[in-house]
Amino acid sequence: MAILPPQIVLDPLLQTWLREDIGRGDHTTQGLFHRSSNVETPRGSAQWLAKEAGVIAGLPLATRIFQLLDPQVQFTALVPEGKACDSGTVIAQMQGPMEALLIGERTALNLTMRLSGVSSLTRQYADKIADLATRLVDTRKTTPGLRLLEKYATQLGGAINHRLGLDDAVMIKDNHIAAAGGIAQAVQRIRAYLPYPLTIEVETESLEQVAEALAAGVEIIMLDNMPIAQMREAVALIRQQNPAVKIEASGNITLTTLRSVAETGVDYISTSAPVTRSSWLDISMDLQGPSYDSI
Repeated sequence: MAILPPQIVLDPLLQTWLREDIGRGDHTTQGLFHRSSNVETPRGSAQWLAKEAGVIAGLPLATRIFQLLDPQVQFTALVPEGKACDSGTVIAQMQGPMEALLIGERTALNLTMRLSGVSSLTRQYADKIADLATRLVDTRKTTPGLRLLEKYATQLGGAINHRLGLDDAVMIKDNHIAAAGGIAQAVQRIRAYLPYPLTIEVETESLEQVAEALAAGVEIIMLDNMPIAQMREAVALIRQQNPAVKIEASGNITLTTLRSVAETGVDYISTSAPVTRSSWLDISMDLQGPSYDSI
């Protein structure tokens, strides 16, 4: 289940992004309704239209963006979060002061389009292995400032989150191993420091390193960029020596290779592709009422 962070966490982010776009003021919109023009800000309505098929993510955030601008805005999602929809689907309707609708349009759309793109590609990956026991996992390759939300979007698409940050768990990667002088040395030093109850995962690139990780007693072993045949050997070795150890595969995972990797019997496949290779889902806002073009 995908759960957004609480409002106390989200609001500062949304306010920052609104301030970035508004700057010293929306001269276009505010020019239409400034006091000296003797034109009161009218109420208007608008709808959001998905211009291509995809999995929708971010509508609760869009709701909050418009409410931050003006609590009178009523934003109604017509498609549930995480729902796949066809091109041409009206995914949301809103009504309220037109100034807020126009000022908030771009920030709200940008965020929803980005997250929907991530969810849509994640769903493609998740569907490839939906009938297998292997679970799809995201990574820390995220856009600075958007990690919480991009990881929320991957959950909506069908993945589970890897660690959110460096403080979630220990992952000993190739550069850590090089810095420590070996897997055994790295695990020994970190275990002496490690606060309870963090787990230790080690990235391995060979059967010899897998054996070292097993001997060190780590909880998770990652098989990084291994050929399929070697990966099968590694899975068999780990299952034989310590079935409690979880196995993760990673490295150059694509829609083409995903299923063959899962069929080796690994518990998890981690990939950054749903975030790093996704495109934005095209969504437009059409204003109804006074005839103003979309910003």
